This record gives sequence, structure tokens and C-alpha cells, in this order.
Amino acid sequence: MVSSDSDPVASIALLGDSAAAQATLVNIAATWQLQPDQLARFGLMLTPQGLALCQRDQPRFKPLIIDFVSGRLGYRYRQATVANEALARAVGIQGGYRPTVLDATAGLGRDAFILAALGCQVQMLERHPVVAALLQDGLQRAYFDKKSGIWLSERLRLLGVGSLGSEQPGLRAPEVVYLDPMFPARHHRALVKKEMQMLQQLVGLDRDADQLLASANTLASRRVVVKRPKGAPPLAGLKPSAWIPTPHGRFDLYFNNKL
Repeated sequence: MVSSDSDPVASIALLGDSAAAQATLVNIAATWQLQPDQLARFGLMLTPQGLALCQRDQPRFKPLIIDFVSGRLGYRYRQATVANEALARAVGIQGGYRPTVLDATAGLGRDAFILAALGCQVQMLERHPVVAALLQDGLQRAYFDKKSGIWLSERLRLLGVGSLGSEQPGLRAPEVVYLDPMFPARHHRALVKKEMQMLQQLVGLDRDADQLLASANTLASRRVVVKRPKGAPPLAGLKPSAWIPTPHGRFDLYFNNKL
């Protein structure tokens, strides 16, 4: 998830319900260089399920927690196959081949997780530090899951806060770069979900997605995959080499570093 509307050093309320919880949140804020502000619109809290984001002026929104192994995402990954996941075909999974993937707009990490479940080695980048904190919390809990933790810890990792074009220690050159820029609600049916509305209001809209395409093409050795909502134009107005339709949009594919 990328956004030029958001402050790279995010202000966030720390909503611990005890001294110990508040101290833990202070440590999380320091790790991700968040600016504690008890008057901020968004807050972080600790729950039995994990680190949660809440929107304080929208109490009807449930706290957002990243959970990879249960709920809808857990069901999706247990059912995922190359045949029923257009995402798998978009990145080029076929036979025994599993490309290495950089998800450069990780967001909630759902697509990256599905690719890891299908056998890909996936690295994630996330520009917004609050979202990165939620991602890391979700990953750490998933790593301890008895069924998925072993393979997940070997296939999926968060590089940290950053975007394409910035120096990323530990980045391994990927065969595929995956982009899923944030789009306005009118272009993205998923945004009717309250959790996605909250996320869009936190990070803002992506204003530099067109520039990401060129950076991704420089880095990817095989292809760039761009997830687009229905009716959205291709990034930078560049016609893709191919595309794969989905019920709510498509994947645009750019092959062989030729844009």
C-alpha cells in the first residue's frame, strides 16, 4: 500500500488499558518511528487477538487486526490452488515453478500470504509505518501457528517500512514485482468494507503509482504484475503485455522489462 497523502512519520494514539499494555505500545511506536499523540484520530490498542487499529471518530468500525490463519483469509488459503487463484496465474506459477515475489505495496498482506501459501518466496514492503506494525504483529502470530507457521516463516517476510526506489537492506532481487495501489472507493468494490474504508482514511490515496511501475520494471527480472479495479486505466497509461480478468477487476502483466 502506498500513499503520498500520508505523513511518513505517522501520529497515533496509544490506547493501553494498563501500564504494561501502554509500555508495550510505546515500544511498538518507537520500533516503527510512530509519533504518539493521544489526540490523534487513529489509535493502536492491544487485544487478545493481536495489535489493533481503531478509528476513534468512527466507533462503528471494528478494530482492524491482521490475522493470516483464521477467518476468511484462513479459509481462502486452505482452498487456494493455482487453478482457482487468478493471482497465482498472474505471477506465473505453473507446474513446479514458483517465482520469487516482491509485494511492493503490501497493505494487509493478504495477496502476499496467498502466494506464500502456494509456495512462493515473498518479500513485502509497506510504506505506512502503522500498517507495517500491524503486518509484523500478524506475521509473528502466524509464525507460531502449528499448521502454517513452519512454511510461512520460510516463505513470507516483511522487509520493513519503505517503497521501491529506497534502499532496503536484505532485499533479494525478485523475479516478479507485485503492485496493488490504493484507489478511490468508486473504483474499488472492496472499499465498501469498513476495514478498508478505515485503511484508506489512514493512508490516503496513492498519488505516485505511475512512478512505481518504472521502478518495479527495473527490479523485476521476469514480470511486473499490477492489480487494477474494474474500469481503472493501466498505470502510467501503458498498455500491459497481457491481462487476466477477475470478478472485480484484472491483473495487468508487463513482461521482459519492456514498458
